[in-house]
Amino acid sequence: MNIVVLDGYTLNPGDLSWEGFEKIGNLIVYDRTVCDDGMEQIVKRAENAEIVITNKTPLSDETIRRLPLLRYIGVLATGYNVVDITAAAQRGITVTNVPAYSTASVAQMAIALLLELCSHVGAHSESVKKGDWCESLDYCYWNHPLVELAGKTMGVIGYGSIGKKTAAIAQAMGMKVVAFTPHPDQTLESPTLKFVACDELFRQSDVIALFCPLFESTRGIINRKSISKMKNGVMILNNSRGPLIEEQDLAEALNSGKVGGAALDVMSAEPIRPDNPLLSAKNCIITPHISWAPIESRKRLMNQAVENLADFLAGRPINIVK
Repeated sequence: MNIVVLDGYTLNPGDLSWEGFEKIGNLIVYDRTVCDDGMEQIVKRAENAEIVITNKTPLSDETIRRLPLLRYIGVLATGYNVVDITAAAQRGITVTNVPAYSTASVAQMAIALLLELCSHVGAHSESVKKGDWCESLDYCYWNHPLVELAGKTMGVIGYGSIGKKTAAIAQAMGMKVVAFTPHPDQTLESPTLKFVACDELFRQSDVIALFCPLFESTRGIINRKSISKMKNGVMILNNSRGPLIEEQDLAEALNSGKVGGAALDVMSAEPIRPDNPLLSAKNCIITPHISWAPIESRKRLMNQAVENLADFLAGRPINIVK
């Protein structure tokens, strides 16, 4: 059995092992696969494979039609929009993903982004290393406003596993949480957690954190109109999906001071384009989509991807996407 990994480098740049897949079949791993107009490199590399594993390399209807041996597509991620699920189903091809492997790491990164906005640890460390403290007339100084989070309100849009984890950490730091979700569980409410409508969340929150899936209903949920409903100086976090934010609108709000700061680990186009307005916006922290990337998280992803394939071959498929 031939197994082809189309873009294995981001999952395993050398610190993990492909041994689990190697035990199942004849494995070929490509670090990256070019997505040219005709998808020729994808087809050439996968044409003899029954099993194709992909992270971000797209498998369109046309591409899938040109892979007659294909039986199974394993997505090395939770999101599976890179695969034409309808086309796969029409040809009897099973598609799986890996849910919930990165809950702890994504929640941790959300809080790290928030703390950087509030305490500017990195910026102050760089200032000290440049000699600013050596030359200071006082025993301390700060180059950015410092913000205490205790007593402030975090608005969590999307209250799945990551939203819940992040909310719990925020509550542990003394924050109140208001959450918006299509299906609120009122039994979870407490003195520090309330479910509210989205517009009410915009009005109440000092910090807004995005953890919702990317649907047409959530695309661009942060835009000029929604920002106008927010508190002056609100902080916005996004390490969920880049297109949840209208980036030009956010850049304008940052530059005007309406939004006090933003910290983003995802963008509408990745890698980020050099003309993205947020690159030059005031008080905007951008990291290169690394919330999922701690080695512990990637080990869980690798192990679950192997298990998905093994269970499929044993006739008891799990984590099927439809």
